[in-house]
Amino acid sequence: MPSNVGDEFQNGTKYHRGQLWSPLDWSKKPETYKIYPLSNKIPLPSTFPEQSKPFADLLRKRKSIRSYSLEPLSINDLSFLLWASTGIQRKQQGIEFRTAPSAGALYPIETYIVANKVEGLNKGLYHYNIASHSLEELKLGDITAYIAQAALEQEMCIEAPVTFVWTAVFERSKWKYKQRAYRYIYLDAGHIAQNLAMAATSIGLGSCQIGAMFDEEVNEIVGLNGVEESTIYLSVVGHPKNR
Repeated sequence: MPSNVGDEFQNGTKYHRGQLWSPLDWSKKPETYKIYPLSNKIPLPSTFPEQSKPFADLLRKRKSIRSYSLEPLSINDLSFLLWASTGIQRKQQGIEFRTAPSAGALYPIETYIVANKVEGLNKGLYHYNIASHSLEELKLGDITAYIAQAALEQEMCIEAPVTFVWTAVFERSKWKYKQRAYRYIYLDAGHIAQNLAMAATSIGLGSCQIGAMFDEEVNEIVGLNGVEESTIYLSVVGHPKNR
């Protein structure tokens, strides 16, 4: 990696007056949702736990948890976490609004999960189908050791009941924002990760966000080419070991 690639990116993607917009080709706008049409679909519960804790209390209690008990995650809790992090919160005039903001409402981030100990769910890799609030089964088997190895040998990826894998479909944002889109993509991922962290805290779970990974190793696990779509962020979630 060139030593100054970050500096060049920051300088090269600055906005300057008179150079902002170019006409959009709406015929080339990418699809908002990614689906795996041939996968086994697993519907998720749509009834979520009612929260009564003041938001300030959640902010005080949230912290990075790196050690997890053997207690599995319930499918109801997983469903809530998926919805709270990036699900559809309402529909108005044919428009679907998400729980997290996105630049231009383009939503480039996709969510995959590595299920380890989730009640009613086989170990394996799944994709979150946002439009139908369901999981798409991609690969069965215990792959926690592989995701931990790809995350710089972080053992919490083996302990945790579930690891969230966030990827970006770059063209969804680049279609409008060109090279500056990468700024917005990482901001979008941050919004989603914070939603997950706060949602986990609200139901007594812990989480830890992970930015350190061998990108191409994670891409290989998920089945991505790393060009059109690539992994950018991870998070583990589960019951803290010492509560």
